[in-house]
Amino acid sequence: MSTAALVLAALVLGALVGFALSRRMPRGPDAAAQAQTAERHRLERAQAAAEERERIYNDLHDDIGAKLLNLIYAAEKPAHADLARSVLQDLRDVVTRSRGTPGSLLEVLADIRAESEQRLGALGVGLVWEQEDGLPDPAMDHGQALHLYRIVREAVTNALRHARPASIRIRVRRAARTLMLDVTDAGGAAGAVEVGAGRGTTGMQERAAELHGSISWTPGTQGGTKVVLQFPLPEGAA
Repeated sequence: MSTAALVLAALVLGALVGFALSRRMPRGPDAAAQAQTAERHRLERAQAAAEERERIYNDLHDDIGAKLLNLIYAAEKPAHADLARSVLQDLRDVVTRSRGTPGSLLEVLADIRAESEQRLGALGVGLVWEQEDGLPDPAMDHGQALHLYRIVREAVTNALRHARPASIRIRVRRAARTLMLDVTDAGGAAGAVEVGAGRGTTGMQERAAELHGSISWTPGTQGGTKVVLQFPLPEGAA
């Protein structure tokens, strides 16, 4: 084969190899454009989903929330009003705790105190709130805040339902890296405490586990029942 023929064959072979590689590998500008388009579509879908969730939240708050408020004011018995108020608080949890920042530990405790004062005050039950000075104030995520809210709320609900106390004490303190919170009713005589296997109690145990902590029921020192929750302080606590 002549030299010219060899050169021509080499050129043809090089062209074929280059063509094959160009078919296998995406071209730079096109691949980048496709990635940008895919990302834009993903952001548009996420934005549409967020707007739909916001619409649902607003509908829940405005419609169902208004109806629950009517039930609270129209209830003939305080117990019925308290039940409607508890459902309203659960609804607000779904709405508000699914948006925004839940806040720090001290902010969450302040909200729990305010809610408990309002709830118990409407029923003529006193609240004794004892909070240790100098508690740390780490940030809490949505799950941690919601579990703490629900545990305290259920403890108060159980006390109102079973003990009909004149007052309820909520005490918050710290033991090393552990937060201790107990809810004690001033109803009934101290003695053996029977903890049922109902959905409320089971839910409290599950929420305590989600906080990597534990919950127990013991006789109160001055009668009634004490619910004791303990869990590790969130990261960032001094």
